[in-house]
Amino acid sequence: MVDEDRSSRENHGSSRCSYNILTIDEVSLIESVRARFLDVIVNNFIDTHVIEKSDYEPDYMCISISRSRFLSDSSTGHLEMGIYLSAPKTEKCSEDGGNSRLRYGLSSMQGWRATMEDAHAALTDLDASTSFFGVYDGHGGKVVAKFCAKYLHQQVLKHEAYLAGDIGTSVQKTFFRMDEMMRGQRGWRELAILGDKINKFTGMIEGLIWSPRSGDKNDQVDDWTFEEGPHSDFSGPTSGSTACVAVIRDNQLVVANAGDSRCVISRNGQAYNLSIDHKPDLEVERERILEAGGFIHAGRVNGSLNLARAIGDMEFKQNKYLPAEKQIVTANPDVNTVELCGDDEFLVLACDGIWDCMSSQQLVDFIHEQLKSETKLSVVCEKVLDRCLAPSTAGGAGCDNMTMVLVQFTRPTPSGASANDKSSTSQEVPIESKHEETES
Repeated sequence: MVDEDRSSRENHGSSRCSYNILTIDEVSLIESVRARFLDVIVNNFIDTHVIEKSDYEPDYMCISISRSRFLSDSSTGHLEMGIYLSAPKTEKCSEDGGNSRLRYGLSSMQGWRATMEDAHAALTDLDASTSFFGVYDGHGGKVVAKFCAKYLHQQVLKHEAYLAGDIGTSVQKTFFRMDEMMRGQRGWRELAILGDKINKFTGMIEGLIWSPRSGDKNDQVDDWTFEEGPHSDFSGPTSGSTACVAVIRDNQLVVANAGDSRCVISRNGQAYNLSIDHKPDLEVERERILEAGGFIHAGRVNGSLNLARAIGDMEFKQNKYLPAEKQIVTANPDVNTVELCGDDEFLVLACDGIWDCMSSQQLVDFIHEQLKSETKLSVVCEKVLDRCLAPSTAGGAGCDNMTMVLVQFTRPTPSGASANDKSSTSQEVPIESKHEETES
């Protein structure tokens, strides 16, 4: 069998034309699945080989997988070349929605990247008086971002602090909860189901075998039931995701962020950053990284990850003697609570694929200009994505996945107090005005 595989690679190596970027763990999973279900899943062969690390995927060893002879995208004819395509995928996933308090539009685009690793969540009615919006930018794979988009808002809603009216605490605790939920057999199975087709098949099979029966679930206090199985000691994914979420209840806005996705509010046309980009060179991040036993090289944690905070990335969270918030990389979000006033026009949440190309003020100015002639917010988002898309992959900026959520406040809010009087309390991160020069 080994000789046949080698022969197939030699005979057809020149015809490979489609690659999916996978982590080492995912390749191990594929090999395990192939051994058990080869006749069902794979009609030809799966050929794996290691390719060089890329500047834009520095935190993981990349594996390229070739399935059969030709697996280019049949709908577009795009060929995958490492982490970039030969031509960008400009098809967009867009939607609009709203209620009596606000309306929103969003759009996401794969762009030049070989895979789409962004995810998002938009719920105008998380409950009767609360709206939730989130942007999740995955790295090393899409599964952690998809996991957060599926479960994070659900866990916020169920948290005891949320039920007591403390939105900020419930969101902060839920960021940590994501890491906890992705461990063990249940975490492995859920991530597998959210992964590629082969992973989904394996996850469903193990779910049938190892998930508790309905009678067993009633004995569990937590709805995230413990499962025995071959992955009970799974420590969590090596891939990860940023998380930037906004929760709006009446005139209260709560923003929580871990990573370099960003939330910006437009107040009388001025851009105010409601989150901080968590880069390793920030002093507070640097101190934590070094104290936890990590190091920073070329602006990257342990020479690889260019983020200091993220959900997932469990290889950076292995110090048994430190709490979750003091690990080399932490999911601990900055939480910013703001009282909305009549001067607040709209809110933007976006991944760094946008912020690499436009400053906060440039984006606010661009949106204001578009709103003069366009009423559909998703179309405004699509125009932003098109503006940021690079003409080629030569420069790097404008080549990333892009996701943007635009929330416009429609319900009049009291403005008796000034904006400065309505800033956050002393325990919360204050609104930080970022006066940026508009680039020509």
